[in-house]
Amino acid sequence: MSQSPGILFERLLDVMSRLRGPHGCPWDREQTRASLKPFLLEEAYEVLEAIDADDPSQLREELGDLLLQVVFHAQIATERGEFTMADVLDDLVAKLVRRHPHVFGQAEVGTATEALAQWERLKHREALAEGRRRSVLDGVPRALPALLRAQRVQSKAARVHFDWPTAEAAWDKVEEELREAAAAVRAGDRARLREELGDVLFSLVNVARLAGLDAEDALGAAIDKFRRRFAGVEAALQAEGRSVEDASPAELERSWEAVKDHERARNTGDP
Repeated sequence: MSQSPGILFERLLDVMSRLRGPHGCPWDREQTRASLKPFLLEEAYEVLEAIDADDPSQLREELGDLLLQVVFHAQIATERGEFTMADVLDDLVAKLVRRHPHVFGQAEVGTATEALAQWERLKHREALAEGRRRSVLDGVPRALPALLRAQRVQSKAARVHFDWPTAEAAWDKVEEELREAAAAVRAGDRARLREELGDVLFSLVNVARLAGLDAEDALGAAIDKFRRRFAGVEAALQAEGRSVEDASPAELERSWEAVKDHERARNTGDP
């Protein structure tokens, strides 16, 4: 790269301004904050997918696409006289310096855990001073995926020592919630079952967090495993000149168990 990031970023802003200008792209010109929301979410997930794939080339492209969404929203704000991209960058730099007094000031922290706790204290103090938040649990976006949101809420509560002591202790709560969910199933009470299943999931997130795991990642891995095994079932049936649509439930179950047995033979650590 022959040009500096700063020069390229200025060029990106100029390109976006032209795309949104009177002689720009009709599609870009008609976009709003609301219409861009799905694209912002999609690009963020594609960044995560590139990270999971450990693909630097794909990550480079997806980070650019995500940056485009940031610039797009900043351009809309500029047009409305609300703020500019320079304001966004200025606020970010100031926040990073302010929230790292152990780097840019005289504070001292010894571990990453202490640094995170300091960040949260400063963040909460700033929010209180601005009248934006009143609870330790504030600041977790409702739009987050539910498992991630649960983990964030639990982590915030844990920072003020409202937490289970161990994953084993939290598992006792899972078993309690499972019994209550089973009772709701037997009673045919859908409203109660909805509540109890939510409690089960919330409790499972607690166990994962206390065990040092990410519940979202764990569920994602389970989905991938299901897809892999189902693909094995489809392949086995296709080898017989059939499809899953043609097979009976019993045949699908037998094929599924065969795929699982094959996987276990290759890797005994995969249940």
